Amino acid sequence: MDLQSKKMAVLRQISQGMESYSLKEILVKLGEGYSERSLRRWLADLVQEGLIEQLGAKKATRYKAVYYKIDHLGKCFSVESEDILKQIRTPLYERMPMIYRDEWIEAYEPNKSFYIPLELRLQLFQAGRRLKLDDLAGTYARQIYNRLLIDLSYNSSRLEGNTYSLIDTQKLLLEGASAEGKLNDEKIMILNHKEAIRYLVDTAPKLVVSDQTIYTIHYLLADGLLESHDTGCVRNQAVRVGGSVYIPFEDSKQLLVRLNRVIEKAAQIQDPYEQSLFLLIHISYLQAFLDVNKRTARLSANIPLIKNNLVPLSFNDIEREDYNGAMIAIYELQDMRPLLELYIFSYMRTCKIYDLTIKSVGYDEVRVRYRQQRRAIIREIILHHKIGKALHTYIQNEVPKLVKKEDQEAFIQDLMEDLKEINPNRIVGLGITEKELESWNRAQSL
Repeated sequence: MDLQSKKMAVLRQISQGMESYSLKEILVKLGEGYSERSLRRWLADLVQEGLIEQLGAKKATRYKAVYYKIDHLGKCFSVESEDILKQIRTPLYERMPMIYRDEWIEAYEPNKSFYIPLELRLQLFQAGRRLKLDDLAGTYARQIYNRLLIDLSYNSSRLEGNTYSLIDTQKLLLEGASAEGKLNDEKIMILNHKEAIRYLVDTAPKLVVSDQTIYTIHYLLADGLLESHDTGCVRNQAVRVGGSVYIPFEDSKQLLVRLNRVIEKAAQIQDPYEQSLFLLIHISYLQAFLDVNKRTARLSANIPLIKNNLVPLSFNDIEREDYNGAMIAIYELQDMRPLLELYIFSYMRTCKIYDLTIKSVGYDEVRVRYRQQRRAIIREIILHHKIGKALHTYIQNEVPKLVKKEDQEAFIQDLMEDLKEINPNRIVGLGITEKELESWNRAQSL
């Protein structure tokens, strides 16, 4: 870890709570690899930069995070970004064709180069942090799973022109109910988002930025929308970007080399927000897949946020025209300022929305934590027609294998409630069909 990354680690440790910390307490929290002399220097720098405050003096000195507010939430773009967007809103015939520029990514050095300035990264972290650093990866995403599933599926699809409303999206994802008069591709697009988001949340503890991860996300998002041989792999034909004079690479070997370079650099980035924005920019910019590139970028941008128990990026309150403009500024100008401001604008609003969701609705921690175990048991019960005494015996035998002792009673209550309320609208994600559910119901009535 380089010096800049260590300095950021100091900031994060101090920002974990509202309380103040002594130098020795900070050293203990940081663990091995940090000297007292270096820590004193970083603390002095951070105080001077206004990112932390120093309380007391000499042996009684303590340090506390300074909490900032990003003050341009009223609008998405600054005057400078609006000027950039004006350049790419001129007619296509007035703009010079642009090809992929290797020098842009070559100039980027992970943990030395930064698209997001230090103060902004700290502000994002302070707004988005929810749990302790040592909590299991993906815990927060599981707590707000349904809200994340609906928001991210709806907004990411909406940015592609999908006409499903938020309510229709919710009904489709949670109840399996399709909206009348909608195209089948729109339904598939939303359901594919569900599978991709579930993949990110379910595999969070072992999820890493790798070629396998990116290919899997693309496969899940593109399944049924592209030919099977074009899902989860680099394209072997040319593509064009609508509304832009950008001309992506055509050669599949060249694309593969460049995608591997993007992934390799992204994997080295230690700051979760920097890594998130880097993936959002460069997966979109390269256009390595036949289609579904921006969707893949948006889901990939959530990898570090979900892993670090930060509020995910759902792309709330973003106008499609603004998003497309910010992306074209990437394609044609390699200028990421509009996209950075859009990222911050949407993320800060999402943080507020999710806080209100948790406070107003609350959540059943046991239900969230053991979602997959509960569904697996329900699936076995229905598929193998377990009823009456056999059902209760199966539950009593299986639950101790899957659930901590202190959570077992609450888990069984959730399980029995789900079995009582099970109906065709609630079998999405269980891996069973309506006929199998009907068969189990008939067995119970005999």
